[in-house]
Formats: sequence, structure tokens, C-alpha cells
Amino acid sequence: MASAADVHVRICGQEIIKYDLEIKALIQDIRDCPGPQSTLMELNSQVKDRFCKLRLRIQDLEQMAREQDRETDRLAIQAETESQRRQMMSNQTAWRKSNLACKLAIDNVEKDELLRGGDNQSTRQRKATKESLVETSSNITESLMSISRMMSEQVQQSEDSIGTLATSSRTVQETNEEFRNMTGTIHLGRKLILKYNRRELTDKLLIFLALALFFATVLYILKKRLFPFI
Repeated sequence: MASAADVHVRICGQEIIKYDLEIKALIQDIRDCPGPQSTLMELNSQVKDRFCKLRLRIQDLEQMAREQDRETDRLAIQAETESQRRQMMSNQTAWRKSNLACKLAIDNVEKDELLRGGDNQSTRQRKATKESLVETSSNITESLMSISRMMSEQVQQSEDSIGTLATSSRTVQETNEEFRNMTGTIHLGRKLILKYNRRELTDKLLIFLALALFFATVLYILKKRLFPFI
């Protein structure tokens, strides 16, 4: 039966997958967006919101990894967290490319309008579109830098975990070596005790034979002196 912690990890993973799919769908919408500017801004706003939620859930998953009792579970969840971070960074790159593709499409539309002699309102709208796209690109760049810093911190934590595992492994090996040495000492002591027990039995037997010979000799002498005629 799954524990409460396992259920929380599974739910968190499902939410991460959901946000990832929603982001991919919105990025495709941006790539295919013909305009107007308000539609593009709305799509980018939705993408930002999904990225914010996704980042929080990935952080939750990372925290759950730290709270795991078993080392194997902790490492597995950390690996999943790292994979989701890389996927999020890939989506950020795709988001930026989609905005650039949309900008290129809008620029082409602007060129067509200029050739047809567009009015001042259209010109102002194109200027606003360019400024918005520049701002969006800047925001995406900042998000990419933030993710890069997060990944760097995760790599450092992974290196620390590997160092801890290596230290634990050496400690276990040293403990096993000490256990084998103690086992050898116990076996040697057992052999010595058995040897001393056998020697003690031999000494008792020799003492008994010596006493028996002594008493036999005494009886023989007494017999010769007291009863010489026998």
C-alpha cells in the first residue's frame, strides 16, 4: 500500500506533467499567432503563469526528495526533479523562439502594410508590438538565467550528495573490515580455549595416574614391612 508521501510525490509529478503540456500547447499557439498584439500578450501572460506554477511544483518535488527516508527514493526523486528542470528550460527556449517567429511574422505584415501605405494608427500599433516583443524577449532571457542558476544549485547539491554517499560507502567498508578482524580474533580465541581445555584434561589425567602410582607404591612398601611373610 502506498504511503502518504508516495501519494504526494505522484500528485506533484502529475501536476508538473499537466503544466508542461499546457505550456507546450500555449507555445504552439504563440508560434501560430497571426495577431493582433492583444492576443499575443494574453498568450504570453498565460505562459508566464504556467511557468510560475511549474517552477513552484518542481521546487515542491525537490523538497519532497530531501524528506525521503530511503536513499534510493531520494536519489530517484532528485533525478526526476533534474529532468523536469531541463524540460522546463527547453520549454523556455521554445517559448523564446516562438516569440521571435511571431515577431518575424508581424514584421512581414508590417512590410506589407507599408507597401500598401498603412495609416498612422497601424504604425503606432506596430511600434507597440515591437516594444512588447522586446520586453517579452527580455523576460524570457531573465527566466532562462533564473533556471540556469537553479540548475547550477541542483548540480552542486547532487555533487554534495555523491560525496556523502562516497563517505558512507567508505565507512561501511571500514566497518566490514573491522567486523572481519573481530571475527578472526573470536575464532582464534575459541581455538585457544579449546586447546587449554584439552591440556587441562590431560594434566588432570596425568595427576590422577601419578597419585595412583604413588598410593600403589606406598601400599606395596607397607605390605613388605608389615607383612613380610605374605
